[in-house]
Amino acid sequence: MDKIFQSLITEIGEDINRDGLKKTPERAAKAFDFLTQGYSQDVQAIINNAVFESDMDEMVIVKDIDFYSLCEHHLLPFFGKCHVAYIPKGKVIGLSKMARIVDVFARRLQIQEQLTLQIAHALADNIQAEGVGVILEAQHLCMMMRGVQKQNSVMTTSCMLGSFRDDPATRSEFLNLIRKS
Repeated sequence: MDKIFQSLITEIGEDINRDGLKKTPERAAKAFDFLTQGYSQDVQAIINNAVFESDMDEMVIVKDIDFYSLCEHHLLPFFGKCHVAYIPKGKVIGLSKMARIVDVFARRLQIQEQLTLQIAHALADNIQAEGVGVILEAQHLCMMMRGVQKQNSVMTTSCMLGSFRDDPATRSEFLNLIRKS
């Protein structure tokens, strides 16, 4: 990948041998590797048996999970907050695992809509909850830095599964709870 970044820098008219750029291809390759590490990660390995029997049957929410990803259309970052909720049905998942599930999928080339679905389905598949809700709010540099150049736009996506889709009161409770500071 170093060679690809070297070629890219040369193609835009820069001198790859000037001081500030000499190690940039290597640094950029390492950064890109890190930003796309989700391809080499497995949700099951991330969860690592951190699913526990529980009598809890009320909504569990983790809100404001920071995430960043790369837009698959322009390879530019998008970033924001993810809010995840579920209603357990005999099992709960370790708190940090929800944030790690978000990262597994965010660290791939993505569109926000697909990222939202992947997070919700991964959680639902692994804990068989009564319902799962996921909301992502993100800013997209592909819209802010180029194209229409709208710096204050925020895209919101949601995926509601099970009782979050079927029961308006459950959906409403989730939406109200994530709005509270």
